[in-house]
Amino acid sequence: MELRLSVAIDGPAGAGKSTIAKILAKRFNLMYINTGAMYRAVTLRAMEENIAPEDKERLLDLVDSLDMHFKNDDLILNNENISEQVCMPSISNNVSNYAAIPEVRERLVYLQQKMSEKYNVVMDGRDIGTVVLKDAPFKFYLTASAEERASRRYKEFCEKGIEVNYEELLEDIKRRDYIDSHREVNPLTKAEDAIEIDSSNLTIERVVDKMADYIISRTKL
Repeated sequence: MELRLSVAIDGPAGAGKSTIAKILAKRFNLMYINTGAMYRAVTLRAMEENIAPEDKERLLDLVDSLDMHFKNDDLILNNENISEQVCMPSISNNVSNYAAIPEVRERLVYLQQKMSEKYNVVMDGRDIGTVVLKDAPFKFYLTASAEERASRRYKEFCEKGIEVNYEELLEDIKRRDYIDSHREVNPLTKAEDAIEIDSSNLTIERVVDKMADYIISRTKL
């Protein structure tokens, strides 16, 4: 019988979840589903069409019109690769406001769960182990200090030639942490059965190895 694998990675903004998840996906031949990118896609289109988070009716009509899937780690929205667009600072600064809306989360969680039923997956986000993949056999909570996460984001933007201010990035990360952990529906929290990894002083490779070793030790792959 073919082994079914599902891996949930949760944690705050900038902890390195997406990078780690992509590497794990390749190592174990899993489909990588970046749930955060899906919320960013909603934010991107909503901002383009001047739809405020408070305008629920128009926003939910927009969500229902979106066709999203992943191809080679890229997010394809209505046949357009938007992976670069959703990583812009303007999207990062606004995504928590849209992601906090219960009806938006409900629709995207449904899509994510349907994907996990069809494929062996690794998902990263804020509520994967607690909501989307509650029964996943492998759950990790990846975190790092706010200062370290801001520093990583700063370097990432600089490498892309995007001009940003470190202090503003740090304040934005702290603000997003507060919004994500205090929202009314499915707040960011560590699942009781998740393995917590603080990556503040760890390389990407070391984090991946720690997760991979844990998975292998329990599956005898």
